[in-house]
Amino acid sequence: MDEFFTNKVAESGIITLDLEDFYPKGLIAVFDMKDYLFMGLILKEKDFREALKNLDLTQYADKIVAITCSADAIIPMWAYMLAATYLQPVVKDLYFGNEEFLINTLFLKNLDGINAAEYLDKRVVVKGCGDLPISAVAYVEITKKLRPVVKSIMYGEPCSTVPIYKKAVERK
Repeated sequence: MDEFFTNKVAESGIITLDLEDFYPKGLIAVFDMKDYLFMGLILKEKDFREALKNLDLTQYADKIVAITCSADAIIPMWAYMLAATYLQPVVKDLYFGNEEFLINTLFLKNLDGINAAEYLDKRVVVKGCGDLPISAVAYVEITKKLRPVVKSIMYGEPCSTVPIYKKAVERK
């Protein structure tokens, strides 16, 4: 007796979308203003300017850099601008915010490049597990982008999904 197994998942026409494919690529660095504060509280202009002049910029070369201040201190706007003028010539790109904000911003930029029309009337599973930390920001963005065009959105793996959205069937 010949046994024949059918891979129903493969035949279902479900498209798996792995958000890890859109995870920001490239080296990321953080320029933290707290490292330049006097007593962890005050930014002294003269000292800050001198520190920037002596800054080893090679640690930021060709990286995507977030400028932030992780200390609870008041930083004048000109200080962020001054840091940017030193960093911009050597970095790949530059943003204001912490590392999480930077990753989310780059993630959204990558997801914006998806042509939603390619998913017209398709059944899509947004992969739920992986090696990289995918934030809720990315899951909400992909749902927002795909919902108007897809037949359905599911979360998880094709063999085990959680239904998220199903287009209503039009009756004639």
